[in-house]
Amino acid sequence: MDVTFMQLSDRDDEELVKFLTTNSFPYHRITAPSQEMVRQLIVDGRFEADGVCTYWVFGDNQRLGLVILERLQSGCPTFDLRLVEEARGRGSGVPVLRALTGLVFSDRPGAHRFAGRTREDNIAMRKTFLRSGFLKEAHYREDWPLDDGQWIASVTYAVLRRDWELDTVTEFAWEDVDQP
Repeated sequence: MDVTFMQLSDRDDEELVKFLTTNSFPYHRITAPSQEMVRQLIVDGRFEADGVCTYWVFGDNQRLGLVILERLQSGCPTFDLRLVEEARGRGSGVPVLRALTGLVFSDRPGAHRFAGRTREDNIAMRKTFLRSGFLKEAHYREDWPLDDGQWIASVTYAVLRRDWELDTVTEFAWEDVDQP
């Protein structure tokens, strides 16, 4: 799949509202934002601000979704990826995430790592991370609040610049200290 990105512009506000309110995002904190909420997020700088840049994601000349890059001034940018419902479960995630990693490391020479996180029950995204060259680095217990008041763990994955350049994954030992 040929994946491309087009930076969000001021002219895209209504299209952004439509995209975020006509798709559901069950594994995000805000699963179904209202039009008013999206418009307020636009005003608040959620999509464009210092260290934040948003792109439309295209694959094979079709819009697949939206990605918000955050912490762009740091050595470890992060992202929030939202695919249209029709693109989910069809193998789009890996080429999108690989192309996104290339975009970040190519455009951001100061980026040493690139990271993302998801809920522990988002198995499809967790597999996408692994298939895209990312490595699990953290598992935060009861870190993600659910609408019903319960909590679920979040899981963070990252890729190192050198691993992206060499098409490898640098592993590490999880249990590096003996327990008493």
